[in-house]
Amino acid sequence: RSHDYKRHGTIDLFAALNTATGQVIGKLSARHRAEDIRDFLAEIDRRTEPALDIHVICDNLSAHKTPAIRRWLLDHPRFQLHFTPTYSSWINQVERWFAELQRRCLQRGVFCSVDELTTALENWIEVWNAHARPFTWTATADQIIDRICRYCSKISGPAH
Repeated sequence: RSHDYKRHGTIDLFAALNTATGQVIGKLSARHRAEDIRDFLAEIDRRTEPALDIHVICDNLSAHKTPAIRRWLLDHPRFQLHFTPTYSSWINQVERWFAELQRRCLQRGVFCSVDELTTALENWIEVWNAHARPFTWTATADQIIDRICRYCSKISGPAH
């Protein structure tokens, strides 16, 4: 951000990525409470085929683990929550989607109110879904391992 950047408020964006199609279910919320998460899970439930099992990757925010969420999950057994390890990087496809959101919608955007930000996010999700496609790996496992090995050899030498 530039030195004169001014934040005009924030909004939470919950996103569910269908890894098979690339489509996203997004829900905006002024807060990040258990009720907001429950409402988002209910939105996913309404908008997905009833026969599908739903796997949700969550960070370790305490709101994801409240009694209200546990009760909701008991009533909706097709939902399975998976939690990333504490302090870990999210190596998953929805993080890639958030990177696209940042690059294409937010990075150079100017939003003078939460309403403007909300409208921009909703519009961007709509445009994304109109042209959705799944993310695919383009590097082979060997290429990834080779890059990691080259990086490790650079940082483990005597100069460090």
